Amino acid sequence: MNAVALVLRAGVRDLARNRWLLAYGIGLATVAELLFVFGGAGNQVVLSLLNATLLLVPLVALVFGTMHVYASREFIELLLAQPLPRPAVFTGLYLGLALPLAAAFLLGVGVPLALHGAASDVPVGALVALAFSGALLTATFAALAMAVALGTDDRLKGMSLSLGAWFLLTIGYDGGVLAIVSLFGDWPLDKAMLTLMLGNPVDVARVLVLTSLDAAALLGYTGALFRRALGGISGPALAVVALSLWCALPVFLARRRFLRRDF
Repeated sequence: MNAVALVLRAGVRDLARNRWLLAYGIGLATVAELLFVFGGAGNQVVLSLLNATLLLVPLVALVFGTMHVYASREFIELLLAQPLPRPAVFTGLYLGLALPLAAAFLLGVGVPLALHGAASDVPVGALVALAFSGALLTATFAALAMAVALGTDDRLKGMSLSLGAWFLLTIGYDGGVLAIVSLFGDWPLDKAMLTLMLGNPVDVARVLVLTSLDAAALLGYTGALFRRALGGISGPALAVVALSLWCALPVFLARRRFLRRDF
């Protein structure tokens, strides 16, 4: 067994017994089940799950990931004391964090949708977009959590930075976009707004799912511009590429800090 698989197996085995991860998956499943129970149709449930995904997935990945890295400090030091290459150790640690979180999301959201037959009422592309967006957001913010935790030994500061990043990307960013639109509404802002939308993974995920659902009324200003400028298959393709790049950037940053850090 190579080093990556060895570290990955240890990480997955550890998180599989974690009660918080189990509670996360059960919580998502409960939310989806309640949405069906209270009379939601397929499209309405997916839209509500999208809102929950955009808020909860980054928050859980950041908080849980930051706490996990701090709690695994001794285990990381033990791994680095062995004749294992650092890049392989980082890859195993990252996948051991991101994969269980992504699995908890996919099972928590996917099982209720499958049991209630939502696939028959919702376009398959929308379900795929929701699953893909949730998994990529999980991978992105799990890597960001690792980068934060590896950047400071102060746990309170690290947790504060993680919560600040969540607030900035999920709430503050949209407020800033609205402020720009209000202040410079008389100027041609189409290209600038599209660039700002692609600059936030949460906005990209929202637009990707909404365009798959054909929910034009819910796209918002940047989403409507995105659909008008990039109709057809080019829009979703660009969103997928943007989400993938957003995932790669925090991974690169966390890997760089891990390789340079003196434990």
